[in-house]
Amino acid sequence: MEGLRGERAKTGLPFGPQPAAPRILPFMRFGTIAIVGRSNVGKSTFLNRVLGEPLAIVSPLPQTTRDNVLGVVHRETAQLAFLDTPGVHQPRSELGRRMNAAALDAARTADVVLFMTDISALTPPKKHAKDKSVQELDYELLQSVPKDAACVLVVNKVDALRDKSKLLPALVAYQEQRDLRALIPISVKSDDGVERVLDALAEALPEGGLGFDEDTLTDRPTSFFAREYVREQVLLAMRGEIPHAVAVSIDEFVEGEKSSTIKATVHVEKVGQRKIIIGTGGLQIKAIRVGAQKRIAELLGHKVHLELFVRVTPQWKSMPRQLAELGYEAPVGLAKVEAARKPTRTKNKKRSAPRAK
Repeated sequence: MEGLRGERAKTGLPFGPQPAAPRILPFMRFGTIAIVGRSNVGKSTFLNRVLGEPLAIVSPLPQTTRDNVLGVVHRETAQLAFLDTPGVHQPRSELGRRMNAAALDAARTADVVLFMTDISALTPPKKHAKDKSVQELDYELLQSVPKDAACVLVVNKVDALRDKSKLLPALVAYQEQRDLRALIPISVKSDDGVERVLDALAEALPEGGLGFDEDTLTDRPTSFFAREYVREQVLLAMRGEIPHAVAVSIDEFVEGEKSSTIKATVHVEKVGQRKIIIGTGGLQIKAIRVGAQKRIAELLGHKVHLELFVRVTPQWKSMPRQLAELGYEAPVGLAKVEAARKPTRTKNKKRSAPRAK
């Protein structure tokens, strides 16, 4: 990456190579694949598995993913541009509505939709239950996927299913909801069935020129992942509603040859949340900083000095202007991804994200 500092650094263009010139190869396939589903079904874990890199943040909490994250998988005869999307849920704020809209917008505009569910959908609803069953929620979400879209449906976490006899009837029920290119039970955790999913997706992609250089991993700048990795540590450390009340902004990002300095602000909605994030004697925020610093250093391949500040930003989740300032823009479709592909090159056989401005 050092050789890219020249004129791009002067002009303010993002570091990293520019998009590859389209080229046609015999039987080569390329396209975008939106990973769509409810929260906590394993979408980000699946993306990390197929990339071979822990790129997307994961946690046991719902609504961990807030932004569409592009990850490119390279195969001998196909290039699969995955778009990990936020889990579709019942929104309680403007942020939640934007997250749902981003996921559904991706489903409408991608070449292929990878619809992911898990074995929780196989549990029948309780008698006299007022709320919809998980399977009913899945069916509604499936209906939002365009009828003419190529769709591959996977049921994740089957390794945890004790009664395997429940699986086949559920698969048949999903098959009756819409035409599917494939329906595959998998376990991302144990890497069971993942390769079959990639095969099915590759077959569903259109033939054409490659969209990215062959060593591209993502189009997101390093500053995006620095922000996400700080939030990931909050998700792992905190419980209850506090993680969902947290946003992170990058105030300063100075990257050198052998070390980087990053200053970031953790935004919360209430004074009490700020006290909990900081912790007694600052121990909690220190633990968050150390964990995030390690994650970012692994991404960059050199030392990182991270400084964190905690600020009360009331009702940021419901204020459009504040959401935009924190990086949660209203979705405008995959046109943004297609028009602004700023890929990441592999250096010394290790992938890393582009440098921030």
